[in-house]
Amino acid sequence: QVQLVESGGGLVQAGDSLRLSCAVSGRTFSTYTMGWFRRAPGKEREFVAAIRWGGLRTYSTNSLKGRFTISRDNAKNTVSLQMNNMKPEDTAVYYCAADEEDRGGSLLSMYDYWGQGTQVTVSS
Repeated sequence: QVQLVESGGGLVQAGDSLRLSCAVSGRTFSTYTMGWFRRAPGKEREFVAAIRWGGLRTYSTNSLKGRFTISRDNAKNTVSLQMNNMKPEDTAVYYCAADEEDRGGSLLSMYDYWGQGTQVTVSS
C-alpha cells in the first residue's frame, strides 16, 4: 500500500518562500509520476506541478513555473515543492499525489494515491 504524507505548510507573508515535502512509502516510488495539487477556499482542486520518474517537469501555468519548482529524491522517496514570491492567491490546501503509470499528467483522475493535504496560508 502506498502512503503519502505532506509537511511544510504554514502561514507566510506575501513575497515569502515555503517548501513543501511529501514522504512516500512504497517500493516503486521511483517509477511514479509525482504531482502537487491545491484546493483554494471555495474552488475545485487544481493541478500545480508534476514530475515524472525521469525528472521531466510540468507546471500548470507560466506564472507558477516562474515561482514554483517541483523536485524529487528517489533515494529518499520524497517529492518537494519550492514556492517563492508567494501571493495571497496561493492560499490553499496542497496535496501530494502519485500516478503509478508515470503519465506526467495534470488530471486528478490520473493519480492513484493522495496525501491528506497541508494548509498554506499567505497573508497580504
